[in-house]
Amino acid sequence: MKKLKLFNLAWPIFIETLLFMLLGFVDVFVLSKFDDLAASSVNTANQAVSITTIVFTVISTASAVLISQYLGAKKRENASRVAALSITFHLIFGVIISAVFLLFNRPILSFIGAQGTVLEFASQYLSIVGGFIFLQALLSSMSVIVRNHGMTQISMYVTLGMNIMNTGLDVIFVLGLFGFPKLGVMGVAIATTFSRLVGTIVLAVVLFKKIEKPSIFKLLKPFPKEDILNIIKIGVPSAFETFLYNISQVVITSIVLKCLTPEELITKTYVQNITMFFYLFTVAISQASQIITGHLVGAKRLDEVKKRAYRYYLYALGITMSICVVGAFFGKNLMGIFTADEVVIAMGAQILIINIFLEAGRTTNLVIIGCLRGAGDVYFPTICAVFSMILVSTLGSYILAVVCGLGIYGLWIAIAADEVIRGIFMLFRWQSGKWKNKGINK
Repeated sequence: MKKLKLFNLAWPIFIETLLFMLLGFVDVFVLSKFDDLAASSVNTANQAVSITTIVFTVISTASAVLISQYLGAKKRENASRVAALSITFHLIFGVIISAVFLLFNRPILSFIGAQGTVLEFASQYLSIVGGFIFLQALLSSMSVIVRNHGMTQISMYVTLGMNIMNTGLDVIFVLGLFGFPKLGVMGVAIATTFSRLVGTIVLAVVLFKKIEKPSIFKLLKPFPKEDILNIIKIGVPSAFETFLYNISQVVITSIVLKCLTPEELITKTYVQNITMFFYLFTVAISQASQIITGHLVGAKRLDEVKKRAYRYYLYALGITMSICVVGAFFGKNLMGIFTADEVVIAMGAQILIINIFLEAGRTTNLVIIGCLRGAGDVYFPTICAVFSMILVSTLGSYILAVVCGLGIYGLWIAIAADEVIRGIFMLFRWQSGKWKNKGINK
């Protein structure tokens, strides 16, 4: 446990998350030089990817908790068995979801609300990236195993390589350099998929040489029913929370596509690609906190983890709020990176001010929920999410944006209110200490 310190775990996760986000950022940025609607179509397609890959969240979230608690309790073989189970399930469900995207990408996108040019672009992207989504499933599974063994630098280096490759291929395929045709959205999809393929191969080689052995799959005989039950018990509630979030985002995207202006759709795309960098530190601290919490709970050091959680939360809040304030101050400059449209720039700059409140709530949720999950307390965050995301985020977005006529500003106000309200409930839950009896080794 001495090696599992926040900074040692968090900084590689921060770099990896930054690089992972850059994969999507570069896609949108390069396409913004090709066609604004092409950039928005990729964002729309990724909404579909997020909602249909919820099964990966079930497995990876539960695997992370189980592996960390087993390692904390010094049950190494149990941790290896869960790792083998995680990889197997990710591959099976990844292949099934890939087939769905290959066969039904246009109906899925039409259901969300994409039409015309956006539908054509998004369909091109989703048929390729979605068709090979099983690669992302394997990457997620192996990354969870590596991180929860405390080796967060390994997956960071793999993501760095993927990022460099994706950026180079994006520029070549989208802009048509070195004699290649200008492939536009299809070029971005090919670049993303190929970089994931290479990353999956490299991470698999490293995983089975440094951490586990291929023989871990023998641990699945006899079939580990207890592990399956734990995955369902921990993973389903956590995944349902993510599912609700993605559903709310799909509904909000649908509202933008159907009820608001093209400028507001473009603004939403560019603002989301800017603000995802604002909470990078929070994501890193949250994931590191979950790992440390799992190990401490497995070792039954409960009083220590309670104090650590508050300290980690304050670190994340201070850093994120500082970045948000600076980002809001330079809002027009940041929007100008993507577009010269003055209407889009003005809207985006104003939204970045509202976003300060949203990030305060999101920081609370990411860090405290990460600690709750690490302790095995997964039901309370989900129950709060059911009410808040449906009533405040989704319904509130429609009321404020469409009924009250606030447009995209109404969307951000509603989403911010949802994050803040849930964040307050999470703090009360952690303070109550009811998470202390939720561990698998209790």
